[in-house]
Amino acid sequence: MNTIDVLPEVPSSFWMDSTETTDFPQLTEDIKVDTAIIGGGIVGITTAYLLKQAGLSVAVLDADRILQGTTAHTTSKLTSQHSIIYSKIKKHMSKELARQYSEANQYAIDMVDRIRQEKGIDCDFVRLPAFTYTESSQYIEQIEEEVEVARSLGIKASYQEEIPLPFSVKAAVRFDDQAQFHCLKFLKKLAADIPGQNSHIFENSKAINIQDGNPLTVVTDSGPKVKASKIVIASHYPFFDGGGFYFARLYLERSYIIAATIQEDFPEAHFISAEDPGRSLRYTPSKYGRLVLFGGEHHKTGHGTDTNKHYKNLIDFANQHYQLDKIYYRWSTHDCMTTDGVPYVGNLTSRSPHIYVATGFGKWGMSNGIASAKILSDLITTGDNPWAQVYSPSRFLTSASALKTFVGMNLSVAEKYISGKLESGESDVDISKGEARIIDIDGQRIGAYRDAEGTMHMVDTTCTHLGCELSWNDAEKSWDCPCHGSRFTYEGEIVEGPAINKIQHAQGEPNEVEARIFS
Repeated sequence: MNTIDVLPEVPSSFWMDSTETTDFPQLTEDIKVDTAIIGGGIVGITTAYLLKQAGLSVAVLDADRILQGTTAHTTSKLTSQHSIIYSKIKKHMSKELARQYSEANQYAIDMVDRIRQEKGIDCDFVRLPAFTYTESSQYIEQIEEEVEVARSLGIKASYQEEIPLPFSVKAAVRFDDQAQFHCLKFLKKLAADIPGQNSHIFENSKAINIQDGNPLTVVTDSGPKVKASKIVIASHYPFFDGGGFYFARLYLERSYIIAATIQEDFPEAHFISAEDPGRSLRYTPSKYGRLVLFGGEHHKTGHGTDTNKHYKNLIDFANQHYQLDKIYYRWSTHDCMTTDGVPYVGNLTSRSPHIYVATGFGKWGMSNGIASAKILSDLITTGDNPWAQVYSPSRFLTSASALKTFVGMNLSVAEKYISGKLESGESDVDISKGEARIIDIDGQRIGAYRDAEGTMHMVDTTCTHLGCELSWNDAEKSWDCPCHGSRFTYEGEIVEGPAINKIQHAQGEPNEVEARIFS
């Protein structure tokens, strides 16, 4: 069997590459709308679309271009099967809340299907089964329990010992009536319907604060403000905490995807492993033919050492089971994780009746994102939604396992904060092209990266969110925060929050600073 191991040099999302870039205006003057929505991903765009359909005026603000963040770096599976989830919700919350979760996510699949048919959106939508499988005997009992609970909730679930993959498994749960789609083809059509009738989408318009009052005010970095009766924070990680302590209840994970053509036929289904290392497989049509997306390799953001190894592991897995033709794309994603595995969707806090949030989708942002938009639009227009309870951000620690995750997560943050402050940089280093190091200049930790042209880029490695020390991500060429997941380019610009301020360049001209390193 031939081995294909050549990765594209630069990470690139298939979903972005196969759709046109948006070009909405920047906010340049104060405006007033019924609802301001911060973040132009799947939640922000879908919520804005639903609210406008309900007759409200909306303004979507995005710090960059819409639909270029986490939404554009998904696997775009549209499924109510989220690995092993329903037995956990039933055990740690209740069967009723498990039912709410299943109904919300199955509704999301049907809602996308209905809208794309009504609007004639060609988004590669297809119904198919979804499998969670295991190659380990220790997960058989969990899969059996998941099948039993899912069936009791009305889900079309079945237990299987064989699935259409080129390797044997110990057990699998199959959900029927699931789906996959091209998320950006769908969402960009919804976005096109939002502007007009005092509704807007503003790109390159970063929100930096929310001011209390009646109405509320969204403050942007360039000065103009948006006044609104309601505000939805859909910025992936909440840019505004409002006393909700989300920094203590969320952690961020990175995972990786390669997209390749293969010589074999790939089945009409998608798959995910129950155990680590995580493996996710699905196909999508493309101009190159049928692409297979191999995903997995998750780790906490900023905690990886050689991040390129995760792509290599996916390549090794793909080569082990398939005859690859060519790897066309590689990208990674940035997922917000909650302590109990269920997103936070609803009022930001119990003291914030007019500010809403949607975050913490884990690996399942497509169905949960659509469901969240429905929940938020219902809460804003009618004050209620049948699934609001299970997603409520006001829940805190619902079980011993959630408490354990919470304690472990925050101990890890404290450890990374302290160890980062104690670690000193190197004082005498030779940095090659494409390489980054933490160096010490007069007692200050500086992140130094030499690009392919030989130019040195040096920044302060202190995260502007809560002051943790950044780590270098070699696969993505970024400085990542191990505490709360903020990411910055090697020039200091924000890639992903919760940080809202860029990191500073090292003091002095680059040549002068570089000369001091080797003096």
